Amino acid sequence: MSGLPQTPGVVLPQRAPLLTRAGWSAFLVALLVVGALAPVLNLVVPPDSPLHLSDYLVSLIGKIMCYAICALAMDLIWGYSGILSLGHGLFFALGGYMMGMYLMRQIGRDGQYQSDLPDFMVFLDWKELPWHWALSDSFLATLCLIVLVPGGVAFVFGYFAFRSRIKGVYFSIITQALTYAALLLFFRNETGFGGNNGFTDFKRILGIAIATPQMRMVLFVLTGLTLLGCFLLARWLVRSKFGRVLQAIRDAENRTMFCGYDPLPYKLAIWTISAVMCGVAGALYVPQVGIINPSEMSPANSIEIAIWAAVGGRGTLIGPIVGAFLVNGAKSWLTVTFPEFWLYVLGALFIAVTLFMPQGVVGLLKKLKKGGAA
Repeated sequence: MSGLPQTPGVVLPQRAPLLTRAGWSAFLVALLVVGALAPVLNLVVPPDSPLHLSDYLVSLIGKIMCYAICALAMDLIWGYSGILSLGHGLFFALGGYMMGMYLMRQIGRDGQYQSDLPDFMVFLDWKELPWHWALSDSFLATLCLIVLVPGGVAFVFGYFAFRSRIKGVYFSIITQALTYAALLLFFRNETGFGGNNGFTDFKRILGIAIATPQMRMVLFVLTGLTLLGCFLLARWLVRSKFGRVLQAIRDAENRTMFCGYDPLPYKLAIWTISAVMCGVAGALYVPQVGIINPSEMSPANSIEIAIWAAVGGRGTLIGPIVGAFLVNGAKSWLTVTFPEFWLYVLGALFIAVTLFMPQGVVGLLKKLKKGGAA
């Protein structure tokens, strides 16, 4: 910037830091909780102690952290870009299937039919692996596919959709149609993805038993670190010039075009990044939950991701993470205590947030804080 001529009297704004001092403090606390406190409470503190973190809670929190990554991805594309996607469950499931294929190959001959082929293929009288399973025995290739497959699908779909200037409710509808079409495709037995049952009965990852407390905690810590890393990445993106152009496109796309910006590459980039984040979340989710099937692509799952972002507060980054924990925590409790009322509660919650808290929980807290300060 020092080489640019400056008009006398005009002071260019200083670039704001990535996080404030309080923000970095909260981030370090979260890092310590995920990387040190939780492992100690689960692996070191005896089970009869009130401070012990049970295996059930480790799995539950790990699963919700995966959902939080999806909510964060939704915030990037909806809260900061103004593009409501109702198909992000597809990218989550694609990442999960890539990891699931690797985990199925890791079962080896320990399956029910003691064959090199996965059990469902033996049951369906398959004689060899289909072509799209060729790289599934390599962990490194799986890591690449977890990024490339959801990202590639999103890039191709987004390129044609954004180039055709499809936006608003029309874009939401075709994303919903996309994930529903994929759901029907993966339900078919001949596609080689396990049909209705999907993949399950995972036994090991990288040769280590997947059900041990140590491996469960490793997956938990990896998920927590990924969530924190995605938050920093999202924060950096929205505060950069790239993020400011995205927000300008969200608020006034035609005016942004008149200023010389082409919205296509900006929309396509954030759409693809958002899909990749969901794919990584799905890959972390599968070994912790122990199953992946086409129901993860159901339209309802994609709508729930949007609800998490709306409840927490879209356009805030931290809000969708809070929303994912609030909604899924309530879901875990209500589906056990009052299972028949959960969907009614979810619908009422969404209506209440839409009518009375358009900025979500985080927006309400900010408003209360400003009111208290005044």
